[in-house]
Amino acid sequence: MVDFRIRDLTADDPAAVAQAAAILQDAFRKHWPEAWPTPQEATQAVIEMLAPDRIARVAVTQFGEVVGFIGGIPEYDGNVWELHPLAVRPDLQGRGIGRALVADFEGLVADRGGLTIVLGSDDEDGMTSLAGADLYDGLWDRIKTIRNIKGHPFGFYLRLGYVITGVVPDANGRGKPDILMGKRVG
Repeated sequence: MVDFRIRDLTADDPAAVAQAAAILQDAFRKHWPEAWPTPQEATQAVIEMLAPDRIARVAVTQFGEVVGFIGGIPEYDGNVWELHPLAVRPDLQGRGIGRALVADFEGLVADRGGLTIVLGSDDEDGMTSLAGADLYDGLWDRIKTIRNIKGHPFGFYLRLGYVITGVVPDANGRGKPDILMGKRVG
C-alpha cells in the first residue's frame, strides 16, 4: 500500500499539474498511445479539467508527489457526471490508488447532487471479446457474454459496482468499440 491523500488539483500548483499530465501520458501510453501523444496535449487536458464546474483531484504522497489523477465533467444539469480521466502512475497501479480516487470522486458527485456517474472505456487493441466483432449483430448478447481477455479496465470498474450500460461500436475504428459504463451514486 502506498501512503497518500487525495486533494483538489488547482491551477496555482503548476508542479502538480505537470505531474498529473505526465501520469496521464504514462498510464495510457500502452493501450491508447494517441490519447495524449505530447506533454503539451496532456497538460492541456489536465488544465481543461480545472474549470470551476468540473472536478479535478489528485492522489499525493507525503512528499507531495502526485501518483494519481481523476477528473469529472457535469452533464444533464449536474444529474450525471462523466468520470474522465482516471490515471494512476503505472508502477503503482493495483495498490488502491485508483479505487480511492474513484470512491472520493463518487462522494463529491453525490455531494453536488449528482445521481449517476458514466464513463467510456475504449477497447482499441483487442482486450475484450467485443473487439474485432460486428457489434451490430446481437449487441446485447455480446455485452452479456463479454470476456476480459487482456486485463481491460472495465473489469476494474465492475469490481467498483459499475455496470455496462452500452457500447459504441467502431468508436475508434472498425472493431474498436467504446464500452460505456455507469453507476448510481445519489
